[in-house]
Amino acid sequence: MLRFHLTAATLLRVSAEGVATALVLTVQSRTGDAASAGFIQTAMTLPYVLSGPVIGHALDRTGRPRRLVAALACGYAVATALLMASAGRSPLVFVLLVAAVVGCVEPVVAALTGLLPRFVPAERLSRAYGLEASSYNVAAIAGPGLAALVAALAGAGHTGIVIVAAAVLGTLVLPLLRLPPPDVRPGRTGLAQVLGGGFSVLGSNRVLRALTVSTMFAWFGYGGFAVAAVLLGQDIGAGPAAGGQLLACFALGSLVGALASSRRLTPEGAERAVSVGLLVFGTAVAALAAVPSLPWAWAVCAAAGLAEGPLFTATLMLRQRESPPERLGQVNTTGGSLKIGASAGGAALTGVFAGTLGADGMMLGIAACQLAGAVLWRVLRRLPASGATASRITS
Repeated sequence: MLRFHLTAATLLRVSAEGVATALVLTVQSRTGDAASAGFIQTAMTLPYVLSGPVIGHALDRTGRPRRLVAALACGYAVATALLMASAGRSPLVFVLLVAAVVGCVEPVVAALTGLLPRFVPAERLSRAYGLEASSYNVAAIAGPGLAALVAALAGAGHTGIVIVAAAVLGTLVLPLLRLPPPDVRPGRTGLAQVLGGGFSVLGSNRVLRALTVSTMFAWFGYGGFAVAAVLLGQDIGAGPAAGGQLLACFALGSLVGALASSRRLTPEGAERAVSVGLLVFGTAVAALAAVPSLPWAWAVCAAAGLAEGPLFTATLMLRQRESPPERLGQVNTTGGSLKIGASAGGAALTGVFAGTLGADGMMLGIAACQLAGAVLWRVLRRLPASGATASRITS
């Protein structure tokens, strides 16, 4: 059953990770101006913040989770196909509306993680979460890579085909999953709990609160990593294309780290893994400001990825360990939405300061966010939970 889950989830994540790259290439090929792709990407991202908690809430309560997951994945595949067909051809207002629909259903890609405890035995959950983290890393490499490969072989206007194909294949695998309903299904809840139930859990639980704040700081910095990598490639004389190589090295290191943690990391050691992961991640990124050549940059980026892989695995483990079973799906999608929002904010800030700070300043700023996250993790983890907030979870 885990094989079917990983196959479907990875294919859907390949599509989700590659859609931005395919979108830029498609718009560029059809209009000669990729600038409007930025507006389309924003239209995809913004609905995620609200739709993520709603989808997680629904999966935590539905008696037929497979049907709901399949319907959402089907909606994602259809909306993505329509987006790729219309981008650069149809009026921008229509394309933005389609992009918003994609953003409304895309959180199903992250929501699948919350279903693991329903069919994976407790003694195998640690390994399952490590493999789940690896799924995200594989998708981060394969999604943009496939889009770029199709653009090179068949032209940029055809990149959407592979992205839509991955989504369709992932959707077709989902009916093979046997997903039991949740063990605990609370009664009817109000709109506040539908939208904010995940926030309540994240805010009231000491560990989850510390984890959320620290990783938001980390991903706020990481939002600017792609731009900083391109600038670094230019600074060391390897050209802007070297930025893609550095991102690939980071993703490969993260994949190796996640696979290693799937065998060695335990829920008991997850808290330490967060602290160590943030510190090593931040130190490695800071070292990029001093690398003398491209091979050194490759090695340091791979080291940063090796730290990030276990960090992500530990994040998934701690969410599962600390969340009430009836809120796990909502906590996963809410936490993911907050990280995406923080990353988007960091990316926007990068556009403002990149020209002033340069590659070295950018890398040091990104590293400072990781180290600040490590400090916040250690401080907030020691604070007591909020009893007032905790009481609202059960209301």
